[in-house]
Amino acid sequence: MASTGKRTFERAKKRAESILKDPEKTKEIVDSAMNRAERAGTGTQFQEIAAKFQAFIRLVRAYANREYRFIPWQTIILGVAALVYFVTPFDAIFDFIPILGFADDVAILTAVFSSINHEIDRFIAWESERVSETPPEETAAVEADFEEVKEG
Repeated sequence: MASTGKRTFERAKKRAESILKDPEKTKEIVDSAMNRAERAGTGTQFQEIAAKFQAFIRLVRAYANREYRFIPWQTIILGVAALVYFVTPFDAIFDFIPILGFADDVAILTAVFSSINHEIDRFIAWESERVSETPPEETAAVEADFEEVKEG
């Protein structure tokens, strides 16, 4: 079973690479992951990683929009591969099996988020700085002497 999960995740990494090269596909995987997370509901083991999941979703959106590119390529691939694995219904444990089907998805997300936690935290800090930035002050009018030009 473990080797099946490993092979499935390796395929997810390859798919993540091609997804990240296409902003539309990146947005689609993010939307799919959000829909899957909503279906997971409350009271599941998913709630333990929900905050990191939400932050990573925002990170991938910012990456796709070219707003945030301060993450190593291999790290973003790893994270998106976890999202691909999460939304794929036929992984190591089929998702239609109650309780167990979701357990491997959460385990993969937990492991990946633990390994890229520093990058997620850096993104959250960047995001906070961006929100707290105040808009530039309006340019003050400059008083200057002027000479009226008369047409001759």
